[in-house]
Amino acid sequence: METKVCIIGAGPGGATAALQLARLGIECIVVDKAVFPRDKVCGDGLSGKVLTLLERIDKGIGERLQQALFKADSWGITFVAPNRTGMDIPYRMNYQQDKSNPRGFVCKRIDFDNFLVDEMKRCPEIRLFEGIAIDKYELKKDGYHLSSKDGNFQIKTELVIVANGAHSSFTKEVAGIKMEPAHYVAGIRAYYKGINGLHTDNFIELHFLKNMLPGYLWIFPLPNGEANVGVGMLSNSARNNKINLKQLMLDTLATDPVMKERFKHAKLVGNIDGYGLPLGSKKRKLHGERYMLVGDAAYLIDPFTGEGIGNALYSGRMAALQAAAAITANNYSDAFLATYDKDVYRILGPELQMSTKLQKLVKYPWLFNLLMKIGSRNKQLKDIMSCMFHEVDLRKKLGQPVFYVKLLFNR
Repeated sequence: METKVCIIGAGPGGATAALQLARLGIECIVVDKAVFPRDKVCGDGLSGKVLTLLERIDKGIGERLQQALFKADSWGITFVAPNRTGMDIPYRMNYQQDKSNPRGFVCKRIDFDNFLVDEMKRCPEIRLFEGIAIDKYELKKDGYHLSSKDGNFQIKTELVIVANGAHSSFTKEVAGIKMEPAHYVAGIRAYYKGINGLHTDNFIELHFLKNMLPGYLWIFPLPNGEANVGVGMLSNSARNNKINLKQLMLDTLATDPVMKERFKHAKLVGNIDGYGLPLGSKKRKLHGERYMLVGDAAYLIDPFTGEGIGNALYSGRMAALQAAAAITANNYSDAFLATYDKDVYRILGPELQMSTKLQKLVKYPWLFNLLMKIGSRNKQLKDIMSCMFHEVDLRKKLGQPVFYVKLLFNR
């Protein structure tokens, strides 16, 4: 088979790239080793920018997501500092007055990813192949030659969009990006039913507890009374301190004064699973001759909140737009595709930089406590943080030191 664009991976980043290409009238091939629906270990949170991005591609996709029954509408995030100071950040200010347009959701990845696959199947421009792993990548003068291990499945493509996740062999072997413990989070995820004290508007919770620093505990409410509960910690911290994340979580839920009351009647549903989060706390080269990396394969997960889905969607759309430009110019060179990196770091960079600063701030509980205390009382900060979930340009304010000077001296 031949195609202008082949997308490896049908998760959020790859699906978004394909949907954007289809919107532009460009045909592509998408290949995934899994057969959908399939589960994916994740926090299951979709922030406001997910819907914003899908609406930019096609309003109909956004409408269908809002109407889907597999998700719970979520209206914001609750941050809890080590001293238990909490700050609620809604995805939209004054949302209580009008709940007809929810911006954030919580749903299991098996459902959300399958939703995007169904959206791809609506598009005649997209050819999707499931249950096939691309194991061989050969760059020739006329393009990339991709094939399965046994060689029974072969594709020749002008351009590759790599969206096959945190353990992408292409990312390691071709792009040369390796896992670095200082820029990688080890995480575990479990599902519980019957937790007390969940927010009535399904705010997702991030708890930076003293015994978990520099990691955190999350609780994301799901439909049917379940919640996604997990712990994330920098890999180097977990390794250096010989921390068993599963045991740490179970001990915390059983002994922490607040958590033991909230989990008093909670029941574990299924297993406790582990996974890795490649963080965007370091700037990397995300392209090369005839390829671009998106989503987790590009190490773009938020270093502070652990969110990866929104950034996967944004990078997927940017890769598709750059692919369209490359096709028009008939130029797939390293130099031409460099615009993709510039766009990614121009749009997502300020947020990633700010989140990296906040991640480092957690190492100093007293300072983190102070910021949360100020933030919980400061309307300016809360307004900006609310807007940043669906207005990417406003995140630039959070990366400016002068903003924090004003915040500290105008309390």
